Amino acid sequence: MEEVNKKMIPDIYFDDNFGKLYEKIEHGSSQVYTFKNEFGTVKTQFIKRRISTIINGETYYDIITPYGYGGPIIVECAGGKKEELVSAFHDAFLQYCAGNRIVSEFIRFHPIVKNAHDFRSIYQVENIRKTVGTNIKDHDDPVQSEFSKSCRKSIRQALKKGVTYNIIEKPKNIHNFKQIYYSTMDRNEATEYYYFGDEYFDKCLKYYREHIILVEAVYKSTVIASGFYFVYGKILGAHLSGTQNEYIYLAPAYIIKFATAQWAKEHGIEIIHYGGGATNSPDDSLYKFKRKFTKEMVFDFYIGKKIWNQDIYDELVEKHNCNKSNDNSSYFPLYRA
Repeated sequence: MEEVNKKMIPDIYFDDNFGKLYEKIEHGSSQVYTFKNEFGTVKTQFIKRRISTIINGETYYDIITPYGYGGPIIVECAGGKKEELVSAFHDAFLQYCAGNRIVSEFIRFHPIVKNAHDFRSIYQVENIRKTVGTNIKDHDDPVQSEFSKSCRKSIRQALKKGVTYNIIEKPKNIHNFKQIYYSTMDRNEATEYYYFGDEYFDKCLKYYREHIILVEAVYKSTVIASGFYFVYGKILGAHLSGTQNEYIYLAPAYIIKFATAQWAKEHGIEIIHYGGGATNSPDDSLYKFKRKFTKEMVFDFYIGKKIWNQDIYDELVEKHNCNKSNDNSSYFPLYRA
């Protein structure tokens, strides 16, 4: 059998335990579905969520990618048989969804792995924004080669003012990070969804302590900013970050990026992936900030939508009085708008 993707998991989002971090947040249960036949293997992970409305005495469900990225991925495939493998996966997963009363599915495909392209024949695939990464592999000095001139100036000024940094590998606790992160969410008036609780962070340490680094910016012995990163294979993924409000003027976020790039180069990382903006707009301020840390490593981010049971989906839309012509018409699934 000829491999299409490496047998090793390409990023943390495809690890079997990753969805368990988000069961409480998404109000569902994490599940992994694996399909195998003579053409190869496809694997997908999702959160299965109960739909509150009962239809004809039955409870139904929908499924969603855990926070971040994911979707189905081809683990291995016989040469020239990708189309046949994907088609067979579709037929099998359709039966699985029918047997488990799954109505619809929403996917956030992985921008680097590009698994959206393999499953276009199954899902309604949409390119909604860009994500950004720093190319570590191809540069002896990624900071000099990848970071913008203004970034490097901000880093020099912060270092000159006395800002230093710590990198904590495999942290035993993340108490300091949580305090800074929550203060940042307060300042940004973030929704409740982004206030990850103690249980969430405890699970991060339980399942992934070996894959976590905390990058801290320090000023006069005080941690003024912190970044939470997942390390998996050759990818270093920026997960969460925060800065204490009174120290924003020192530009510690630039020191975090500087320290992370240096660490990544020293540890054989090929890509630091920062994700995208807070919105889909190309003028999104967060996206434009992240764009400063790369010359050309920009990825297309795709979502996928699928109605597995059209009759029940339509009935749910009707029961929830969802008007397909209103401002929520692009929301998916529409009955949760």
